[in-house]
Amino acid sequence: MFFNFSLPLINSKSNSSKSFSFYLIVCFLLSSLPVFSQFSISGKILEVSTNEPLVGANVIVQNTYKGTISNGNGNFSLKNLPAGKYILNISFVGYEKIAKEIDLQKDEEISVTLEKSNFIADEVVVTATRASEKSPTTFTTVTKEELAKQNLGQDLPMLLNQTPSVVVNSDAGAGVGYTGIRIRGSDATRINVTVNGIPLNDAESHGVYWVNMPDFTSSVENIQIQRGVGSSTNGAGAFGASLSIQTNTLNKLPYAEVNNSYGSFDTHKHTVKVGTGLIDGKWAFDGRLSSIHSDGFIDRAASNLNSWFVSGGYYGKKLMVKMNVFSGKEQTYQAWNGIPEAKIFGNKASLDYHYSNNAGTTYRTPQDSINLYNSNPRSFNQFTYSNQTDNYKQDHYQLFFSQEAGKYWSLNAALHYTKGAGYYEEFRAQDKFSDYNLPNVVHGKDTVKTTDIIRRRWLDNDFYGIVYSANYNNFKKINLVFGGGYNIYKGKHFGEIIWAKEAGNTNINQQYYSDYAEKKDFNFYGKLLYQFIENLNGYIDLQYRRIDYSFLGFNQDLKNVQQSIGLDFFNPKIGLSYQLNNTHNFYASYSVAHREPTRDDFTNSTPDSRPKPEKLENVEAGWKYQSRKFSFTANYFLMAYKNQLVLTGKINDVGNYIHTNIAKSYRTGIELSTGLKILKQLTLSGNLTLSLNKVKDYKEFIDNYDTDANGKTFPQKEIKYSSADISFSPNVISSGTLAYSPINGLNISCIAKYVGKQYLDNTSNENRKLNSFFVNNILINYSIKTNFVKEIGFNLMINNIFSQKYEPNGYTFGYISGGQNIRENYYFPQAGFNFLAGINFKF
Repeated sequence: MFFNFSLPLINSKSNSSKSFSFYLIVCFLLSSLPVFSQFSISGKILEVSTNEPLVGANVIVQNTYKGTISNGNGNFSLKNLPAGKYILNISFVGYEKIAKEIDLQKDEEISVTLEKSNFIADEVVVTATRASEKSPTTFTTVTKEELAKQNLGQDLPMLLNQTPSVVVNSDAGAGVGYTGIRIRGSDATRINVTVNGIPLNDAESHGVYWVNMPDFTSSVENIQIQRGVGSSTNGAGAFGASLSIQTNTLNKLPYAEVNNSYGSFDTHKHTVKVGTGLIDGKWAFDGRLSSIHSDGFIDRAASNLNSWFVSGGYYGKKLMVKMNVFSGKEQTYQAWNGIPEAKIFGNKASLDYHYSNNAGTTYRTPQDSINLYNSNPRSFNQFTYSNQTDNYKQDHYQLFFSQEAGKYWSLNAALHYTKGAGYYEEFRAQDKFSDYNLPNVVHGKDTVKTTDIIRRRWLDNDFYGIVYSANYNNFKKINLVFGGGYNIYKGKHFGEIIWAKEAGNTNINQQYYSDYAEKKDFNFYGKLLYQFIENLNGYIDLQYRRIDYSFLGFNQDLKNVQQSIGLDFFNPKIGLSYQLNNTHNFYASYSVAHREPTRDDFTNSTPDSRPKPEKLENVEAGWKYQSRKFSFTANYFLMAYKNQLVLTGKINDVGNYIHTNIAKSYRTGIELSTGLKILKQLTLSGNLTLSLNKVKDYKEFIDNYDTDANGKTFPQKEIKYSSADISFSPNVISSGTLAYSPINGLNISCIAKYVGKQYLDNTSNENRKLNSFFVNNILINYSIKTNFVKEIGFNLMINNIFSQKYEPNGYTFGYISGGQNIRENYYFPQAGFNFLAGINFKF
């Protein structure tokens, strides 16, 4: 039914309006459904030893959308339940979970006591940086079980594609290798990512490179996605969202698991997982080993990825000490240049024009020309050198301490160290010796000024520090958290020439540049969740952050010297949440965040031209509704930027292109999420984001390579825009899933994703855009239990079943030459029909 409805949209020119209408109608119909109810379950949740009420305990009706939390007196109420048998799952951090069966034939009132766990739970590690049900924060939590259904080799961002306001992309086109994620249009440099509360974003570029963590999903317990500024956390500021990742928690019983998958483009994944369970009631050890290979959809865009994860811990009644060590090693053939518009969409004449404009620069050899004209338009890769690869290894060490201190306090601290080292290798045809600070080569009377070379650009870095928190919870009105972190990054960047056709007076591994950077990041925050009256909670979160950065950059005399800069940020957040009853929850918040410029913005500018930090003011307001068969969430957001950093094409005083501050820009919109149990075996869920994303008073600068009669160059051409769309920010993002379970253990999901058009820059120019797309997938999961194997699982994921041609990512640049405005657009197409199939054995 779902796919029949959406089929006419696939080739329609009005995808945006039709998709919008479809999801708006669905949301309206679902929100209008009546609820037939007869009885209620109410009760009180108490601590077993003291008989004191537990405030904020979760009460979930199993296999439904219905749930609630206990109030300031420990009371809860679940209404509008038809007669029948139910299982209530009741949990509270630090206490043993229970499942209580109830045969509901009349209104029931129960009393539940929870017993303190015999050991500290792993969840306390991430509590400080996470939002709770009482927090006025917009968030989605993705569970281990949800991830496992589609974990067949693709990178983690691809598995989050169905969450609200998310758009994902893959350089190689098949979801393995270099992948990216945007949330509300914000890219990876504006999404704060932590693993067990420890920052993951690169300290200089602010990005996260998931290719360095292959199959990390197999070691993930859950992921909380906070949209907007979110809760105070460690690392780079959240300017679009935060991903709080928690790795595997304690498994009390021994286990072993073998996962294998294979699919299109010779993609295959092999994973082995083992765990000891609790030893002597106090010790536990876990391990994982993974290998992934994919040839990629794009020509030569192969990935060879290996990783492992080891964890061991002591679980005492009041003390937990745990260590995680994990590593990833990748070799990926470069596909990050994309495909020129003339190749993917043009004809022979447009391709000839593109080639004539780029011959001698992008295309320098006869092989480059042959490759451009003869390759498949949608899988073309500009690179042809056999070892044009990215090679990187990253090792992570995390040591956690958690201690209960009295009845209401818990203390957490983590020491961490990350070692990263690697390079990308590339062939360069006819580069100038002067570009490498090398003398020209003289052969008798002939002087050679250029040569073919193979070079490697290295990054060797160390990142280490401490994160900590102290939590106070009196189980009544106050939940207080103090926390922060101090982290140090040391990075060495250098380049080597490993081969040259005309070597001259050079050595193997000749270094042609080297610079060193150090960054210290300190932050401290305090959070208070306070219950004013029953069901009304106030929230305040105050963070101070200090950054000290030392780097090689240009001074006012345009000399490259070691410099340093210090920045101070204050990031306040305040909000309210109101639980009207067990079905309706309302929240609103106001938050401020700051973000420093990236490494390139510092190193490629002078103190005079250096951009300022960005500031974001974020308003979130929402309503959540939950009943037994139906859930609905509506959220309004406003993200107002001051001095947002964007690319304008302007050349600074050093002759570099860096991000430029824009005085005012904003994102505003609504996010709708819904779920409906149509039948016991049939579930419909979906989400829709409608937004406006605007930059005010934007100026575009275009290089002019022409000269006048005297050989003098012209200044850059400046074009002003009063209001234009922010790049890569679609006004419509929606997804839907229809899940059917005809028999026990079998689940069939029909999945749809629609993304509206996006612009490649901030001009709203229709000639520089990514077209809207509508993609449909099918996911089939089947599991059986046997006498000799605990469980055997079969998974089949069929992606893009209608072979929709689409490009979720790209870039653009332009210039003036020969009196003509020349524009170059590049795109990253994704694979057509493809599949991944897997089989899992659990012992």
